[in-house]
Amino acid sequence: MKNNSFKINLSQIPKEAIETIKTLKEKGFLAYLVGGCVRDFLLGKTPKDWDVTTSATPEKIQKIFKKTVYDNKYGTVKVIFKEKVIEVTPFRKEIGYSDRRHPDKVEFGVSLEEDLSRRDFTINALALDLNLSKEGKILDYKIIDYFGGLDDLKKKKIKAVGDPDKRFQEDALRLLRAIRFSVTLDFEIEKETFEAIKRNAALIKEIAKERIRDEIEKIIMSPKPKQGFLLMHESGLLKYILPELEKGIGVTQRGHHRWDVFFHLLNTLQAAADRNYSFEVRLAALLHDIAKPVCRREEKDEVVFYGHQVVGAKMARKILKRLKFKNEIIEKVCLLIKHHMFVYEIGKVSERGVRRLLRKVGKENIQDLLNLRIADRIGSGCPKAVPYRLRHLMYMIEKVSSDPISLKNLKVNGHDVMEILKIKPSRKVGLILDALLCLVLDDPSLNKKEILREKIKELGKLSEEKLEEYRKRLDYRKKLRDLQLKSKYFVK
Repeated sequence: MKNNSFKINLSQIPKEAIETIKTLKEKGFLAYLVGGCVRDFLLGKTPKDWDVTTSATPEKIQKIFKKTVYDNKYGTVKVIFKEKVIEVTPFRKEIGYSDRRHPDKVEFGVSLEEDLSRRDFTINALALDLNLSKEGKILDYKIIDYFGGLDDLKKKKIKAVGDPDKRFQEDALRLLRAIRFSVTLDFEIEKETFEAIKRNAALIKEIAKERIRDEIEKIIMSPKPKQGFLLMHESGLLKYILPELEKGIGVTQRGHHRWDVFFHLLNTLQAAADRNYSFEVRLAALLHDIAKPVCRREEKDEVVFYGHQVVGAKMARKILKRLKFKNEIIEKVCLLIKHHMFVYEIGKVSERGVRRLLRKVGKENIQDLLNLRIADRIGSGCPKAVPYRLRHLMYMIEKVSSDPISLKNLKVNGHDVMEILKIKPSRKVGLILDALLCLVLDDPSLNKKEILREKIKELGKLSEEKLEEYRKRLDYRKKLRDLQLKSKYFVK
């Protein structure tokens, strides 16, 4: 069927996919674009991969194309082009799913309809039939939809193909994929499909942690990660994936916090996503207060969570290792969690104290730490995401991180001045060094030892009054630089 309710840009289909379909059809086989690429194509998104399904067997596919890779038992053949790889899979029937993930056996030679019937969701069970000229030009197209996928695309619904219980029992990762599609596409999970997720939630325990991690990462990087974790909680999946998070439900906080620990963590994650922060910051946002339920104490009329950042870093390490995250991600996230409670008081923390913070966290991580602090404040319900104190710290960090206006930058020193001018230690030595620094700041190409030695001879002929003018220019430059930094961060 052809459907004009979707804006289809046929020029978006890569020439390699067209060539693959054209070649298969010329050899007498049926061939269609299929699955997620058709879904994204119809939604106006750019598909990452273009998959083809065909009536040809794997052996026939290998014979037809010059360069292929066939390294699996499910029939998928990778057809290799110079700039792209097209995955070609025969129409197939799948039998048995003893590991709740992969078929025990596949049979080829079935119809397109039977092939599409084994797919997870209706929006992924669409096929696109291209009518091609001999030259490979698209003359016409037809969308093949046996299971109502087009209607669900219009209604923005995630709906299982056929019996949802059967689909999830075949491949339990689909339980999490439904939620991932919901938050990445901004679709609603159809009622019966969601009820089936609830009934089968415990099956997620049988899925490899690496596969779960990949889905969690996509949910975290989606526009609505908070909604994703709420759906995991509501469906019963979260208690099998991240039970530590649910322990924050009902754990109240006081002070500036408006929500319990659970909702605070989800709100902080959402704040990080809304501000397009990095994956590591989002992950740290989700876990930064994970230890509050075990560290919570009541003292008089106050609720305290002493040491929750240190305990939280240890808990986060265990969680992330359990979910098979890469070591570099684990180290970064745990570092951010451990130091997210840093204290900064204007006038009390000196430049030396700011440098200590930089050394502990690392200059390369300091912006992510500040981003975590901002997301944390938003996730607490604070009206000002970046208060004056935090802006002042940002100013101080840039101030101590920037290249200093310092005599250490010069390629000569006071000994050179005294040697060349044949003078003893005196005020004039300092004035000449300041004058040299002023000249180098104006023209960095002068900062060569042989050039500066000549400049020392010239400056040595000037009076102290004249040299004092260079010092004033240098002081003005330092003040101007500081004013520019303060203006950047709106601090006094």
